[in-house]
Amino acid sequence: MGLQVDRITINGGKPLRGRIELKGAKNLVTKAMVAAILGDTPSVLKDVPNISDVRIVRGLLEVHGVTVTEGADEGDLVLDPSAVETAHMAEVDAHAGSSRIPILFCGPLLHRLGEAFIPDLGGCRIGDRPIDYHLEVLRNFGAIVEKLPSGIRMSAPNGLHGAKVSLPYPSVGATEQVLLTAVLADGITELSGAAIEPEIMDLINILQKMGAIISVDTDRVIRIEGVEKLQGYTHRALFDRNEAASWAAAALATEGDIFVGGARQAEMLMFLNVFRKVGGAFDIAEDGIRFYHPGGELKPVIIETDVHPGFMTDWQQPLVVALTKAKGVSIVHETVYEQRFGFVDALVEMGASIEVHKECLGGRPCRFGQRNFKHSAVISGPAQLHGADIEVPDLRGGFSHLIAALTAEGRSTVSNVGIIARGYENFITKLELLGADFALEG
Repeated sequence: MGLQVDRITINGGKPLRGRIELKGAKNLVTKAMVAAILGDTPSVLKDVPNISDVRIVRGLLEVHGVTVTEGADEGDLVLDPSAVETAHMAEVDAHAGSSRIPILFCGPLLHRLGEAFIPDLGGCRIGDRPIDYHLEVLRNFGAIVEKLPSGIRMSAPNGLHGAKVSLPYPSVGATEQVLLTAVLADGITELSGAAIEPEIMDLINILQKMGAIISVDTDRVIRIEGVEKLQGYTHRALFDRNEAASWAAAALATEGDIFVGGARQAEMLMFLNVFRKVGGAFDIAEDGIRFYHPGGELKPVIIETDVHPGFMTDWQQPLVVALTKAKGVSIVHETVYEQRFGFVDALVEMGASIEVHKECLGGRPCRFGQRNFKHSAVISGPAQLHGADIEVPDLRGGFSHLIAALTAEGRSTVSNVGIIARGYENFITKLELLGADFALEG
């Protein structure tokens, strides 16, 4: 996953202090790279992080004939789609690995080639995350979907046309699918129940630069008027607010002080409010945000994750580690992914007092409440974590385990850390910059 080692030994109990810099958001740049297929001319994407998910998408683009080269500045990628071609299923499967990104290639490839192939899809094991939304969306646009033992074949012998799409849940992936498919479809597409995350809005900015006609209403309705052709774009990616929140939680949990260069207030309003309620402090600057523990006791909170503009599901896992140090009882109600609390087992082993429940705790029912998923956590504190041998389960949970090890008394060994490289650029170097006491193992 981009690392030469897959295990870290950490001596905890040392505050993290210093400055780190962010690049573009993982949840945007990979989709922006796919969008380049839609253009007739090359695109330039700036602030692309050096993470394994980007390398996976680059490989997928290259097996489809897209030329990807480094740009003039660090983090620049030039994507030339002039020679797009059909890739063999085995090649797609080999490059995709556990990534779910191939499903988003389908709309652009159907426009360019009239067909698309994708293998079985993987991804972090944090919930069902079905691709049914995607397949149904593509059928609405006129695609013919054929499920094979090795994957899914799609074709569009009569081209794709505009559609009226209503999502039962504001899925980010399904919204991206609609956008990437509708911009070149014949006619008008109306998407209701759309996701409106900042990364979605930045993808819309990119598509508009390419020549798309897209309007966004206040009631989660997006309208796309299909155009005949699109051109390449030049765009600087939105910063990674999930990484920013992760380092903020690390500063709070370790009683440290971290300046996150590139972070912006507007996209993190909800996180900043909760961070302050817990007892953390922050200073907003033009070039980033300083997150720090101001001293004193941390306070318990009740958090219910939600789609934007709510509290992001990706923010809760790192923050749960800090909540183990709060005096009192905190509740985290997860409403986005039904199996996101698998990471707490390791925290309990390290001395945290966390109970996971099937009920909707926190004030409002959600779609998981009657389905026997353990999706609410009760965290009692303060607890002193101690070192342990733990294994990373998924991307955000893995970074949470790093934070726990950095917070704990004694030595911890964290294995399977390659998963963390999927979404955190140069996190080993950043730990060094912040003064963490650790060693890499083979």
